Amino acid sequence: MRLTSVDLNLLVALDALLTERNVTRAAERMSVGQPAMSASLAKLRKHFDDPLLVREGRNLQRTPLADALVGPVRETLSAAEAVLLRSPSFDPAKDKAAFTIMAADYVTIVLLSPLLESIAEEAPHLRICMRPVEADFADQLRSGAVDMVIIPTKLADRKIPFPHEPLFSDRYVLVVDRNHPDVSDSVTPEQATSLRYVAFSGGTVSPITNVDLEALNVHVPVELTTESFVVPLLLLAGTRLATIAPERYAFSSS
Repeated sequence: MRLTSVDLNLLVALDALLTERNVTRAAERMSVGQPAMSASLAKLRKHFDDPLLVREGRNLQRTPLADALVGPVRETLSAAEAVLLRSPSFDPAKDKAAFTIMAADYVTIVLLSPLLESIAEEAPHLRICMRPVEADFADQLRSGAVDMVIIPTKLADRKIPFPHEPLFSDRYVLVVDRNHPDVSDSVTPEQATSLRYVAFSGGTVSPITNVDLEALNVHVPVELTTESFVVPLLLLAGTRLATIAPERYAFSSS
């Protein structure tokens, strides 16, 4: 098939439809009317001889062919953008750019916070939007909705089919108020099991799993949960509560 016989603008519409799985949202994303997006979907269905999106209940789901197209379509558009939007050079002191990063708020504190002063000096027009990690982070990274995802390596190996590399390492530690009457400089598994815990329970990335704790022969009785990764440490002062937190954040908050 010759490319001259294909409207390549349909690739942009296809990317929006495959990402949003909703004609109205895809139209809003492309700043066009819903009838125009419906017309594009009809052309795409005819071209691929496949419905691409099928209704299941109130929602539209991708067909197997549509699922297979998500990656190649995003890669094709990314390559086109790299060619058409290429600038002669990048000057961080002058260029304006916006980056969206998905990461736990813990990462924002221990990784991004120390860089803010340098970023302000070297790239004063740079804008960074931090978002919590969501279940579909791989799809959002693939579609270009986010520019970077920072998550534990074990999740990256399993769920993100993109190049990735370690940024830093950390370990989990038991944290209590410095005046906790039942905890000294070290604790046994039996002592750790006897404590009452406040724990993070929201989002996609869990800081430590039951399997990790079982390996230490520790059962954690959780008394309070929060959907914020950093809040548990803030609730410990003056209480007998405990939490399990990354060491870097625990020391930065002490």
